[in-house]
Amino acid sequence: MSVPTGPDTITTDWLAAALKAPPGSLKGFSAKSIGTGQMSKSFRLSLDWDGDEGPASVVAKCPSLDEKTRAIAQALGSYSLELNWYRELAPQTAVSCPRCLHIESANNDLDFILLLEDLAPAKQGDQLAGASIAQIETAIKEAARLHAPFWGNGRAEAHAWLAPSEASGMMVRNLTPTFWQQFRERYAGRLGPDILDMGDAFMAKFSNYLEYIPAAITLQHRDFRVDNILFSPDNKRAFVVDWQTLGIGAGASDVAYLIGTSIADRAVRAKEERRLVDLYLRELRALGVKADAEAVWREYRLYAFSGVLMAIFASMNVERTERGDEMFAVMAERPAWQALDLDSLSLL
Repeated sequence: MSVPTGPDTITTDWLAAALKAPPGSLKGFSAKSIGTGQMSKSFRLSLDWDGDEGPASVVAKCPSLDEKTRAIAQALGSYSLELNWYRELAPQTAVSCPRCLHIESANNDLDFILLLEDLAPAKQGDQLAGASIAQIETAIKEAARLHAPFWGNGRAEAHAWLAPSEASGMMVRNLTPTFWQQFRERYAGRLGPDILDMGDAFMAKFSNYLEYIPAAITLQHRDFRVDNILFSPDNKRAFVVDWQTLGIGAGASDVAYLIGTSIADRAVRAKEERRLVDLYLRELRALGVKADAEAVWREYRLYAFSGVLMAIFASMNVERTERGDEMFAVMAERPAWQALDLDSLSLL
């Protein structure tokens, strides 16, 4: 049997077996699309059991049906990164994420299905509305839990699949300036001249950005923003999802990306960010990491560009939607102001 890649190809027999339930115990299920992901699709499966054989619901994550999106996911290894996160790395960290119930893939992980624990009533953050400071603080603690076990000790680098291939690295280096021109044209009426000028200046120094060597290497999420974090109703717990951009580099990059893309008010971000970086440092140190505060702050400033870069590259490579257009505009605008306020260009 081929790997099911969506609700229409899932059968009750397959689903029961995947959840290690007795044959015939699952009478039926219904599916509802959830989340706002564009690289892949997620569904909540509500399960009708003949008795108390399994969970009331699970989340199924499946590949995109859009051919352009699938092609870029394959070129970047996006689906394999997430599958390998659940296969190998999730058990090695204390970061909160959904428990993986089943993994199945084919065609070099291009066709896959992930069955994950349903974390309701935790809810996805809202990228467009932005996050509260309480949510940011909770998320920063999870960032520290992700980074600490791998901080400067070579454990992340030991996983060869985390390193970008030479081909994908060259693709990012060569295509991003072209994508920036396309992005600039698409959003010229949405983004102010200061931001567009900053983007031009960043592209002129893009090679310097790519060649920067972090003070300490660790495991990175690389898309660490509130759309990829589920928060408990009281905002005291956060669960990190969407591991398709996993990589290695500076931990401060995830923190800069989170704060830059997820705090809607520029003045609030500028007021709070130094305190929030200090919170990150305290959390790392509580987990046994001897992080250099000066290096972390410098890298926080430098990687304000990470949100801008993700908006440029991702917007040109996924299926275009109305919400997606505004999300990518916001994802470029907020960290662009962050980079301007922190004089990040001077570090290049």
